[in-house]
Amino acid sequence: MSAPSVAVLAFEGISPFHLAVPSLVWGPESPAGDMEPWPITVAAVVPGSLPTSAGYSIDVPAGLGALAEADIVVVPWWSDPESPTPAPVVAALRAAHERGALVVGLCLGVFALADAGILDGRAATTHWKWVETFRKRFPSVQLRPEELYVDEGDIVTGAGATAGIDTCLHLLARTAGQVVANRVARRIVAAPHRPGGQAQFIELPVPAEDEDPLTTVMSWARSHPDVPHGIDDLAARAHMSRSTFTRSFRARTGTTVHSWLVAQRLARARHLLETTALGIDAVAAQSGFGTAARLREHFATALGTTPTRYRVEFSAGKSFSPS
Repeated sequence: MSAPSVAVLAFEGISPFHLAVPSLVWGPESPAGDMEPWPITVAAVVPGSLPTSAGYSIDVPAGLGALAEADIVVVPWWSDPESPTPAPVVAALRAAHERGALVVGLCLGVFALADAGILDGRAATTHWKWVETFRKRFPSVQLRPEELYVDEGDIVTGAGATAGIDTCLHLLARTAGQVVANRVARRIVAAPHRPGGQAQFIELPVPAEDEDPLTTVMSWARSHPDVPHGIDDLAARAHMSRSTFTRSFRARTGTTVHSWLVAQRLARARHLLETTALGIDAVAAQSGFGTAARLREHFATALGTTPTRYRVEFSAGKSFSPS
C-alpha cells in the first residue's frame, strides 16, 4: 500500500497533545514494524518558531502550501471557537477539500472546518463542552455531539481530546485495514476499536474484570461473537435484571447492547477477511452475523462497501484513496 501524505495545521497557542495525535497513530515508531509510516508535515500560516499552550515553542517548517499537496489535511485543535478562523486558513481548507483531499477536524478544530463552509449540510461532532457555541455559529451543520467521530467520506470529524486517537485509528483502519489499526492501538496502549457512535463522555470508568460482572460478560461476548447474544441471556450471565443490565451497559459504554455487539462482530469480520481465505458464508457464521446476506447488510451500512470488496481493498498492493 502507498502511504498517504498528511499535513497537520498548527497555530500560535496550539495544544501539543492535540498536535501530536496524528503522529502518534500514523507516524514512525521505534522499533519499526506495525505499519508503513505516513509522511506527516506540520504547517502554519507563517513557518518558523510557534509558541504552544504548554509554555514552550516548536519549529514549524512549512507554510499553508503543504495543505495544497497532502492527501489528508488535519486541523487537530483550535484556540478560540468563538472567533472566525483567519481567511488564509479558510481558503486553504476549502481548496484542499475541492481538490479531493480528505479533510479531518479534531476536537475544536472542527470549528475551522465549519468556518470554511465545507460542513454545511453535513454531519459532524466536536467537543461536548462547546456544543451550544457550535450550534449558534453553524446552524446549517448537522451536529452529533453524542458521537466520538463522524465519517462523511471526504470529511471526518472527531470529538474532544482522546477521541482524536479513536478518529485517527478509525481512519487507519479505513485506509490500511483493521489488523494494522489493532496493532498500532496495542502499541500506543489504546482501545483497538471504539465505534464512532459511542458516547464521548461516560460518567464511570471501567473497573477491573474480576471486580465487575458486567465487564466479565462483555469480555465473554467479545470472545464468542459466533454465539447468539440475547439481552436476557447476557443479563442472566451478569446476574442482573434486563432493565438493570441495559441501563448499566449504556452507563458503562455510552451505547446500546445491540450497537456494541454489531461493532464487535464487524471488527471480527474485518479481521477474518483480512487474515484468512474463509468464504463469505464462513466469515458471517464465525463473526456472529449468521448469514452472508446479514453480513453484507451490516458492511453496507457501517462501511459503505461489501465484504468481498473489503477483502480486495486490503489485500497486498492496495494504493491509497482518500475516499
